[in-house]
Amino acid sequence: MLGFKSPKDKSHHRKTLSRERNNFDSPLKPLNSTRSRKGTDTQSMKSVSSSSKKSTSSSKYSMSQDNRFQKQHDSLMSRQQFRTNTNRSISKVPREVNGPASIIGSVSYDSGVSHVSRKTLPIPQTIHKTDTKNVGREEHIRNVKVILADLNKATDIERRVAALTNACAAFDHWDTERHNIELSLGCSTVMCLVLSMTDNEDEIRMICAALEMVYRASTEAVRKTFQEDGPSIVPLLLKVLDRCEHDIIKHAKVSLLNVSKVLLYFSRVTEVRSLMAKHDGMIHALNRISTAKLETDARVLRMRVIANLSNSDANKDLIVSHPGLLDSILKIAALDMSPDAREYAAASLMDLASSSDAQEKMADKDRLLATLVKLAVTDVKEETREYAVTAIQNLAFVKENRVRLCKFSEGVVIEALKKVLSTDTNDKSRRRAAGALTNLACDETADLLAEHDELLSVVASVSTHDSSSDVQKRSCLALTKIASGCSNETENFEALMKALVTASSGSNATGIPAVFRVKARDPAIREEMARVPGLLETLAEIPSTKAYNAKDKENAMRAIMHLTNETENRRIMCNKYILKALVEAADMDNNGNKEIRDSAIVAIERLATEVTNRKYMARHDGLLTTIAKATEREAKAELAGEKQSQPRLAKQLLLSLLVAM
Repeated sequence: MLGFKSPKDKSHHRKTLSRERNNFDSPLKPLNSTRSRKGTDTQSMKSVSSSSKKSTSSSKYSMSQDNRFQKQHDSLMSRQQFRTNTNRSISKVPREVNGPASIIGSVSYDSGVSHVSRKTLPIPQTIHKTDTKNVGREEHIRNVKVILADLNKATDIERRVAALTNACAAFDHWDTERHNIELSLGCSTVMCLVLSMTDNEDEIRMICAALEMVYRASTEAVRKTFQEDGPSIVPLLLKVLDRCEHDIIKHAKVSLLNVSKVLLYFSRVTEVRSLMAKHDGMIHALNRISTAKLETDARVLRMRVIANLSNSDANKDLIVSHPGLLDSILKIAALDMSPDAREYAAASLMDLASSSDAQEKMADKDRLLATLVKLAVTDVKEETREYAVTAIQNLAFVKENRVRLCKFSEGVVIEALKKVLSTDTNDKSRRRAAGALTNLACDETADLLAEHDELLSVVASVSTHDSSSDVQKRSCLALTKIASGCSNETENFEALMKALVTASSGSNATGIPAVFRVKARDPAIREEMARVPGLLETLAEIPSTKAYNAKDKENAMRAIMHLTNETENRRIMCNKYILKALVEAADMDNNGNKEIRDSAIVAIERLATEVTNRKYMARHDGLLTTIAKATEREAKAELAGEKQSQPRLAKQLLLSLLVAM
């Protein structure tokens, strides 16, 4: 999922963002809901003998099923979480590929100045034979053995410099297989031995250049060599790094780049990262990134090393707990002028935020949250923005962080997510922003989210109009979680219902009817719900819309049934849209549609208790036929001795409608 502009080295793939998993945390508290209000039949409906018994029975009929449904709905909403598990997924384009800051080039032996700090053309993705002498494999092996023998025999500086010159000439290529041979023959071991015994600055420069060359090998070859030579080579490299930073040797900038590049090669290997970070002085050396006077290329390289080490689970707590390294990363992320350095700093924060042990510590840092907000909204690189948003999503994965994130700096985190979701050109950034809002939504934060300026309308709009189907789905899920967690007494209840109505028109609105059903169970808000513009029409359309599954259709019909239980709603709900939906639902066959059909019949019966509705209902196309069929079904069921969970009122309803005509 990572899209880097730097050339892609297919031999080194970094584990990053592509897999996500849901978090099964503790269920949310039940919504404020009560049992359905008893229906009230009018006395003029003479054919219905006992209105109070009917209402009580109907209420009992729906109550047990709805209680069970609400518990299932609350549990489902509490499980909808996103976390980017950066250590168990594979990206098509790894972060640690050779980029513009990579050290390639060759050494100018006459001048003693390395060209390795130059920005170069992309490295070829396939292995090419670039050796100017066009020697074969066997001849290359012989040449390497001769070079190593010369180094071992050299007893004075002149001979060692000559041998090192030959070594750099032989190793300066991009043939991965030949670099593997060089490592297998012990080139790294010999170079480290020479480095440990010399203080000559020219030798140090050439050894660092040669080491950078031989470690252009495959990941497997680097892993094997590090396991053998790591304990001896890392302290030597850190010592050279320290001397270069203090500019106490010649060609310090060149050697610093070469050493940084070797450390980067090591950090690419997953199995090496934890061992590498534990080396004495490694974290201290990395921490100097924000204080040492480094060239841009060197700073970017070191930040890449930190980002790679941050990708190891074993290193995350070590880095976060270090007294200065996390602050150094934040300084680079917030203030560095290099877009590449900020990108790798954001990637490091993203990986660190995926650690359950580090999430609460990180969320407690005001500076960290402010930096993530800045990167997410203002950075010029889309990768950096994506990493910052993903870090927020990962921090919101922990329930203990959600209120803190929502309230930080008067809702600036929510505002940043809203802006990314609505304006960012990168699909992945928008998807992560929707995931972050989904993670943030819970009982404790739903009202805070609903009250945030225009958040509901933005999320609803994105859920229907975004160019990415994944973004639409996540936005819809975020909206349903916010709605499920909101108290019914919230001042933004109407805005919330309007947002749900808007989102219902999209192709990924599965789950919204369940929210309508849960909300309609509360007698205190039924009247207000029925008067939300477009809500009744939306509920009426759902049962006949193919985009919704059977459960959504049942939930919509149950919501209508609950709303008809409110006396004040019966006149407004007796319209052609609702009646058409009820007739179609009541005519459904018995194949898995019994609940929908029975709910429709109950809703029709409740509407008919309003005397002024009966004439209009009786003349509605197909309604009398539907009630007649229901009467026939009830008669057959009664003859068969079947037990009913509700009273058989279809016959009385049919008679009252015929009288009304």
